[in-house]
Amino acid sequence: MTFSENLRRQADPIYRRIFEHPMVTGIGDGTLPVDRFKFYVKQDYLYLVEYAKVTALAVAKGRSLDTMGRLALLLHETLNTEMELHRSYCREFGISREELESTAPAPTTHAYTRHLLTVAYEEGFASIAASMAPCQWGYAEIGLRLAERGRPVHQPLYCQWVDMYASEEFQSLAAWLRPLVDEAAQELGPAELARAEQAFLTSARYEYLFWDMAWKLEEWPI
Repeated sequence: MTFSENLRRQADPIYRRIFEHPMVTGIGDGTLPVDRFKFYVKQDYLYLVEYAKVTALAVAKGRSLDTMGRLALLLHETLNTEMELHRSYCREFGISREELESTAPAPTTHAYTRHLLTVAYEEGFASIAASMAPCQWGYAEIGLRLAERGRPVHQPLYCQWVDMYASEEFQSLAAWLRPLVDEAAQELGPAELARAEQAFLTSARYEYLFWDMAWKLEEWPI
């Protein structure tokens, strides 16, 4: 079993909770209340901004030119393509760029992105790659699962979301991270492997909490 396969196996109880979460199932069958989805996409935009910073730090710590180049391309696509697509998608929900950029991070968004940035600044490349993987792998699996169940054709904007994450392009991106994680883990000792594993599992738990945050329309309690 490869290191990435072992990580996914350990996180399976978390992913099963994600797949069954009412946010995910509500997108899939088109019944999710729009206010919860709007909350989610605004927080997801904030997440993407911080994820781009993590990707930039991963480029700096890459062990080969090929890895650095692929991550640099991912950073470019995130900043100049994905975020513009996100803004365009949000406009269809009546959310302006100004509203997106003035949105304050909810507690879980803040905590998740601080976790990612802490790993990126303090740990080695394997831990960074492992911490980034749950987002990509989770969305790839969600996209395929929802597409296989049947797209919510009566809710075209939710259909568009499912199609994006079920797309061959996104599936390829998620698949590319697996050998990247495995290659980075090959030279690690037990202590470093344990840190990479913990970084992955913490991110996976935050993936669940991110969905739950949107469902609850989470705010700071004080």
